[in-house]
Amino acid sequence: MAKLAQTKDFCPNAACPDYGKLQTDQPKPNLKKLGKTPRGTQRYQCKTCGKTFTETKGTIFYYKHADEDVILEVLALLAEGNRISTLTRVKGIKEDTILRWLREAAQHADQVEDVLMEKFHLKRAQVDGLWSYVRNKGEKKLSGNG
Repeated sequence: MAKLAQTKDFCPNAACPDYGKLQTDQPKPNLKKLGKTPRGTQRYQCKTCGKTFTETKGTIFYYKHADEDVILEVLALLAEGNRISTLTRVKGIKEDTILRWLREAAQHADQVEDVLMEKFHLKRAQVDGLWSYVRNKGEKKLSGNG
């Protein structure tokens, strides 16, 4: 399986001269670790432009209060056919939050699919059903028409 570049591998600032340049392709890396957030997420700073960012920037986990494992588990449970109302009651997560996670997961579908199928042993049909839900019922609910 090919390794996908992660945010920590390049500067995500579009105005930076080193924007998108992989650290492995640079003679001298331009990113340095800059401590961690209170939740333990690694922070980085670009030596070229001075901007800081976390390792989750550009992922479905960026600016989330829930742990990555919780978000992935909820997505897996939805793919297995559990209802949002059930997950809201059992997990104590607001319905709007779960719908937002679904919408954001769809924007990162390839990466999310790989994790759900590997970590939660979901089948392709289950993951396809999740994206079908997002396209159909999920959009109606998110737009306020459902």
